[in-house]
Parts: sequence; C-alpha cells; structure tokens
Amino acid sequence: MHVIAPRDFIIPLEKGRNGYFAVEVDDVPAGAHYFFRSGAHDFPDPASHHQPLGVHGPSAVVAHDQFKWHDDRWHAPPLRELVFYELHVGTFTKEGTFDAITGRLDDLADLGVNAMELMPVAQFPGNRNWGYDGVYPYAPQNSYGGPDGLKKLVDACHERSIAVFLDVVYNHLGPEGNYLAAYGPYFSKTYSIPWGDAINFDGEWSDGVRDYFLDNIRYWHEHYHIDGLRMDAVHMMYDNSAVHILEAANRVKEIVKQKSGKPFYLVAESDLNSPKVVTSPDAGGYGLDAQWLDDFHHAAYVLLDRNGKKRYEDFGAPEQLTKAMKDGFVFSGEYVKFRKRKYGASSAGVPGDKFLVFQQNHDQIGNRVRGERLSALVDFDRLLLAAGITLLSPYVPMIFMGEEYGEPAPFFFFTSHSDPALIESVREGRKKEFANFGDDTEPRDAQEERTFADSMLNWELRSKDKHARILAWYKKLLDLRKTHPVLKNFSKDNVQTGVLNDAAIVLHRQTSDGLRHLLCLFNLSGEKLSFTFPALGQGWDKILDSAAYRGAKDSKDVMPARADGGKDIDLRPLNVSVYETVQQI
Repeated sequence: MHVIAPRDFIIPLEKGRNGYFAVEVDDVPAGAHYFFRSGAHDFPDPASHHQPLGVHGPSAVVAHDQFKWHDDRWHAPPLRELVFYELHVGTFTKEGTFDAITGRLDDLADLGVNAMELMPVAQFPGNRNWGYDGVYPYAPQNSYGGPDGLKKLVDACHERSIAVFLDVVYNHLGPEGNYLAAYGPYFSKTYSIPWGDAINFDGEWSDGVRDYFLDNIRYWHEHYHIDGLRMDAVHMMYDNSAVHILEAANRVKEIVKQKSGKPFYLVAESDLNSPKVVTSPDAGGYGLDAQWLDDFHHAAYVLLDRNGKKRYEDFGAPEQLTKAMKDGFVFSGEYVKFRKRKYGASSAGVPGDKFLVFQQNHDQIGNRVRGERLSALVDFDRLLLAAGITLLSPYVPMIFMGEEYGEPAPFFFFTSHSDPALIESVREGRKKEFANFGDDTEPRDAQEERTFADSMLNWELRSKDKHARILAWYKKLLDLRKTHPVLKNFSKDNVQTGVLNDAAIVLHRQTSDGLRHLLCLFNLSGEKLSFTFPALGQGWDKILDSAAYRGAKDSKDVMPARADGGKDIDLRPLNVSVYETVQQI
C-alpha cells in the first residue's frame, strides 16, 4: 500500500502491528491532496478530514492548529437548560452554507434557542442530501464550507451563548463513495439494517472498527469544539460485546470531558423504548445523557390532527399523552399493533432532563409523501397547542427549523447521487415505503433539484401576519420556560397529569419545595369545558393564554385573569392557559 501525494509522488507504507500500514511524512502543507493506493486502485482516506472535490476525489490535509478560536471561556449549559433547534444546513438559508447560518444566529438567540443541532454534515455525494448518506465521518461537507466553515460557525455560536450539537451516523455509511470495505472488515454480515450494511462492532477484527467510530466522538469535540452529538438510530448499532459500543461511547465522552474541563453530551435517537439507554453504567445502562422521546410526539400529534391515527394506529387516547408527560414512554410493555408484539419498558423513574421532546423533526416531516410540516396539517389554534404541549412539558424541548413561525414550505427527502442505478433504487425505495403506509401518491423525485429548492425556508415570513403571532407565542413560551422556577424542575415526583372530559389535558407542575405551582391547561376540543381549580394557595393567577396570540379581543374568548380554588371556570376551545399559585409557609 502507498500514499499518492501531489505530482504523483508515491510514498510506500510499511505494515506494522495488527495489520496497520503507516508512514510519517514531514513538511506536508495544509491543503495537500492525497490518495491511498491498494493494488491498482486509488482510494480516499477513510478518516479523511476534508474531501474538497467530493466523495470520489482525493483527501486533503487539514492543519487544525492554524484555526484561531475565540471561545476559551465558553462552557455549554447543563442539558436541562437547553432549548434545541434542529436545522439542515442546505435548506436553512438560500446559500446553504455554514457561513450563511451565522447571519441568522441573532434571530435564534432572540427566539430563546441556546442549542443548535445540525443534521449530519459528514461528506456525502453531491451537494444536496439529508446527510444520512455520509461516507466520511471525519470530513465536514465541502459544499457547506468544509472544516473552516464549520469551525467559524461553532465559534460564532459560542460567541452568542449557543451550544452546537452535531447529528452523527454510526449505524451505517451511505452507498456512494463508500470505500471502507477496501480497507478492512468494517461491515457485518451477521446483522441486517434497512439502509445498507451494518457496522462490525463485535465480529472478527472489530477492535479497529470500534476505534474508528469512538475516535470520531473525541475528534468533533477536540478539533471543532462541538458541545454534543446526537447519535442516529442507536438501536441499529448491533453489538454483542461485553462492553456495548454505546457504553464504550459513554466512556470516551467522560474522558473527553475530563481532558477538556468542559461539558460534552451524547444524545441518542433510540427506537427501543428502553431506559437502559440513559441509565448509568453502574446500574447496567449505557450512560448516554438523553434520548429522543418519539412517544411524546406520536401521542400529541394524533390528538391534534384528526388524520394522525392513520399514521400511528396505536395512539389516540388522551391518557397516552398524560402518560408521556408524566412517565416518558407511552408503551412500556404493552402489545403494540404496529410492531405485532409487546414493546418497551417503563421510564417512570427517569428524570425529565433525560428526554428530548418535539412536535416536528426532519423524520416526522420528510418521511411524509408530501413533506408536510405541522402547519400544513392543522389549523392555527392547534399549532399554538402543539407548541404549548412541548415547551411546557417537563422535558428538554427541540424545535425544527421554521416551526417557530409556522413555515409553510415542505421538507422533502432529497439527494444528488451520480450513480444512475443508485438514483433509480432510491426512487423505487421511496415509492415502496409510502405504499406500505397506504399512500398511493407519487412521491417527489429526491434527485430533482426542485425537490431540494422547494424545501428551503422563507425567512421573510417571520414578520408577517399569523407567522409573526406564532413567533411571538414561541418567544413567550421560551421566556417563561427560562425564567419560571417551576419549569426548571424536571423531577417526575413533582408532575401530575389528568384528562378532563376525554378532551383536555391537565398538567400540574410544582417546585421541589412544593411552594410554587403551575397548572397548564390544554383544551384540545372545539367546545368549552368546565374545570375545577384545586384549592391551593390564595387562588390562581393567569400568566399565559394562547387566546391573546390568535387575536381574541372579546372577554368571552379569553380565559379569566384569576380563578379561585374549588371554583369552576370554562376552558376556552382549542386553548392553552397557564395559571400560577404560591403556597404560604
């Protein structure tokens, strides 16, 4: 094996321990291009830090120590204080670059966001892709701005007190430009996953494979000052080792934190409904900091969208949303029709800051045949309800880009592959996937540039009409979440929930000392509902009412400013209201 350097200068590699080939070369300039040659073939570096000419081109040397950082004093806040904002670099702005995001950071900070979550940026084929087809886990996408572009964005975020989380994919690699098999046994024949070959985390010669991905965790924090990683579909990271790859990832995370002296988080997307993902290794878990709570989304969405049950047949009861608010997992051992088996385990004892909740994300929108956001599926009042349910919950919230002002544009799945056979395979795969959902609508062609262009945000809408009112509602909710002591308490012991007339959700939260109480009332019906306030404190004062944000002016459409304990009031239709009381010592 050889290194092919500039001007076809060939440098032989020497075989060392454990089958690795290596060489040290002095005075290689930053930006120098190179390949690895094996036999008659030239391949990019599997751990390339930069692919300036795309997935099939040469790798480039990156001099990380030449970048000047300005965030020495930055420390990410505790996870419980974060408000996540998921975005796709290519469609967040018309320019579709890291640099262009910087121009919108003040808008995000003004909204109340303090954690940006980037969809995967590892080098993928072409210049438009969701990122889950990435094939170089160490190389930021060239068309987004490459290594320096990402560093500048992170530095700018930290300057505005915004943490940066990166979505990483450790369960598979994309098909185009994937040359890992030429280097070693990176893939497993034991397991099967929907998106390609499973990663070899537990078979023969898997030690090097594990190191390849575990080192990536350290890499993003050390060289890019990333504050945390969102790990895609960890349930597809199959591993029968004595130390599961997720537990090993947690160990790396702890070492990174100790070395840097700064917070660093690992958040999982998991389809297991298992508290083991976030349980401490001392108690037999993997030790990750938090996980996405899909059950919360499903339970709320089906109550908000009358057509939602077609998509999530196992959901639809209001009690499921109250269970999601109180316990976490809705399915904790019950039979689930969709899975045709009993599913899940209880998360009742898991603190709320171990879960990330949302009403929209890239999957929930982009995996619909028409790519509809919630704003295209429900009316204005229900959009306000959805935000209230999420942002008043005892969990860490996440907003999907554009959600905060009711962005109407769809968010489609898109690609820019160069292999005609692969392009056709993607087309047929999408058709089959939607047919399984009983939808015979022809999906958009992921390869067409228009599919990508139609998914871009329309930033100019933020200040117009109903969009401005939705934005004001989000700002109010996030400000309340930031300032009110009750909403800073994530203990399940201080959360009570109930269902009113099978049509409204009552969320009662309090401080750990039991002195301050909030009643969050969500009337999901189109009718008034009578509610009796608990006899606590000296009565209840209203601090939030969604009626004001839909333009209600008549007193009959607005919740009363005060309510006495033991007395009945009418909850206004399709309304969110929050009342506060203080217990006297």
